[in-house]
Amino acid sequence: MSFWQIWNMSFGFLGIQMGFALQNANASRILQIFGADVHELSWFWIIAPLMGLIVQPIVGYYSDKTWGKLGRRKPYFLVGAILSSIGLVLMPQADMFIAFLPALWVGAGMLMIMDASFNIAMEPFRALVGDNLRTDQRTAGFSIQTALIGFGAVIGSWLPYILTNWFGVSNETVAGVVPINLVWSFIIGAAILIISILVTVVTTKEYSPKELNNFEEQHESSGTVLIGEDEKSSLFDIFDDFRKMPTTMRQLSWVQFFSWFGLFGMWVFATPAIAQHIYGLPFTDSSSSTYQDAGDWIGILFGVYNLISAFYAFALPYIAKKIGRKRTHAISLVIGGLGLLSIYIMPDKNWLIVSMIGIGIAWASILAMPYAILAGSISPKKMGVYMGIFNFFIVIPQIINALIGGPLVKYAYGNQAIFALMMSGVSFLIAAALVSKVKDVDDVIQK
Repeated sequence: MSFWQIWNMSFGFLGIQMGFALQNANASRILQIFGADVHELSWFWIIAPLMGLIVQPIVGYYSDKTWGKLGRRKPYFLVGAILSSIGLVLMPQADMFIAFLPALWVGAGMLMIMDASFNIAMEPFRALVGDNLRTDQRTAGFSIQTALIGFGAVIGSWLPYILTNWFGVSNETVAGVVPINLVWSFIIGAAILIISILVTVVTTKEYSPKELNNFEEQHESSGTVLIGEDEKSSLFDIFDDFRKMPTTMRQLSWVQFFSWFGLFGMWVFATPAIAQHIYGLPFTDSSSSTYQDAGDWIGILFGVYNLISAFYAFALPYIAKKIGRKRTHAISLVIGGLGLLSIYIMPDKNWLIVSMIGIGIAWASILAMPYAILAGSISPKKMGVYMGIFNFFIVIPQIINALIGGPLVKYAYGNQAIFALMMSGVSFLIAAALVSKVKDVDDVIQK
């Protein structure tokens, strides 16, 4: 495929990640406005990985077996986009349902709908790259996907700040009401999500099951050993597929565990940690104008690391070609870990941009390198279900962090949320060390 064909194939990720960025930068703030305690935030966020744990393998399994007028993967991310947009519009406006349920409950419910729907839309995109690209193009495919993720996240992360500082939209909150700049940001995000998904649906061709079978036969004749080739007939065979997962996936699972444990801690606790450690606000403050300014600045910082990831993603195929995918990923994780640890010593909010540069480098690699390494060890017939199963190693560490993150902040860190970010930095460094244990099948074949 040409560059622009790959670009259009992954363009829907622009909107998906814009929605994710709005959620990641603002969900904690919105839930605090609705009455959530800081110690409870990670428990609300457990909804996200739980939805991924349940939804992605099921969607992957059924998308492997789907073929209709829209194709194989496209029906799933189209439905996911519609449902995600509904959640985006309603979450910051959960107080409109206060006559029926507390706003906090409704907000948490919309967060669940968003996360389930993001997962419905996102998993088929990963599988689509594996379906449509040759082995030698997959690193480029996942890198372009990562670049679009970065651009979408920049727009989503910066949007509340831009609406307030460029267009004068208020970021003030009173009596449990979400600021209007957040409300409009989520509505705009929903619209862009639908449009970007439609671009992919309209412009991208999918290969039929017969064509994919022919590709697999070519793989086998070239000596490539692929795992998980047998035909399956039951959803419960996902458990059997899990048991028979490729060795490369097992090795990558530990890298993913520590990478995503660190990311989750950063997303949940960045706002209270930086408001407290950099802005000097009390741990319990979630309603002052200074706290809202801190929240908007977190959006800017998250946009910075996503912008860095977008540009770094274009360089990843060239770096990986020179030094290998494993070494590229390990070095990127080390830089990201040091970026997170540096937050503790930064003198003011502007210096945090330097920390975000390192985090952005790691984020780009996390979104591209493990999938590029994994795709070479999977049969085309099983691409969807194994990409879904691979998501276990993204969501399980997030669930663990969700359960222990709040108590750690309260009892181990003395209500100093900054140490949750330090733990995230250490997790990145552990993940980098574990990359050396991974076998990259494509590298072995090419050698």
